[in-house]
Amino acid sequence: MESNMIEVTDNAFLRQYECQQESGMAKIEYAQQERKIFLTKLIIPESLEDNVEFRENFLKAVFADIRDNKKLKVVPTHPKIAGFVRKHRNDYKEMLPVGISI
Repeated sequence: MESNMIEVTDNAFLRQYECQQESGMAKIEYAQQERKIFLTKLIIPESLEDNVEFRENFLKAVFADIRDNKKLKVVPTHPKIAGFVRKHRNDYKEMLPVGISI
């Protein structure tokens, strides 16, 4: 899955999305329960921590994979992921479970 040159891989064994970069691997850990995926942890390499564009493109690629391939509702429990959903509310509100508002 690519979004603005960002390729993400769903490592189902480790339950995380991964994006390999020169400076290290960015990851989003998740837990899946029934028809929901809980995005619990965002790990960005230190050299990319302040790169908002990278983080946004990484999250867009992950959300696209969830929407297109998993077809699950998303529960963002990590503050930066919740902030991303809040910022792009119109793009992702249909992916939130009923009763969850960000």
